[in-house]
Amino acid sequence: MTYEEILIEIKEVIEMIRPYINRDGGDIEFVKFEDGIVFVRMMGACVGCAGFDDTLSELVEDTLLERVPGVIGVENV
Repeated sequence: MTYEEILIEIKEVIEMIRPYINRDGGDIEFVKFEDGIVFVRMMGACVGCAGFDDTLSELVEDTLLERVPGVIGVENV
């Protein structure tokens, strides 16, 4: 899978999970993909939310790891 194909897959997954984040007043933005790490910006109600870490690791990271070859982690910037 090429770098460009990986980027397309990452963006598709983010668009797939965005409604789940939006329904609680949050949002997610893709920033970059570097060395296997997907960098995202969590916004809105996600900022300061008690469930932030769970959302980032259990929803965003787990979904990307499962669906996109080459992804090894997710970081919020």
